[in-house]
Amino acid sequence: MTSKDNDRVGKRLLARQTRIAAELGRAGFALPGTVLVRTMTCGRQNCRCHADPPRLHGPYFQWTRKVSGKTVTLNLTEEQWERYKEWFDNAKRLRELLAELETLSLEIFEQDS
Repeated sequence: MTSKDNDRVGKRLLARQTRIAAELGRAGFALPGTVLVRTMTCGRQNCRCHADPPRLHGPYFQWTRKVSGKTVTLNLTEEQWERYKEWFDNAKRLRELLAELETLSLEIFEQDS
């Protein structure tokens, strides 16, 4: 941004943009998609998962994401989930920061219009 842009935008909005950019700069590895942690029942009627109270099978970790426009689901082991959980959290935070930056940009644009 030029100094003319800085004057127009204002210190408060510029500070928000600087904070977002700094946080984006500190981001680590990120894996896209969603991880669902599931527990479930099976088809065997005399299994513990059908008892009262039920003791469900799992947890199972299912990672779902889009690849070339198609939904792909991969089952993760508990060890993989533990190892990469931070990467999934990072991707979520990056999406939040991008949305915040887009909202801030729209605010600035609308002020200028």
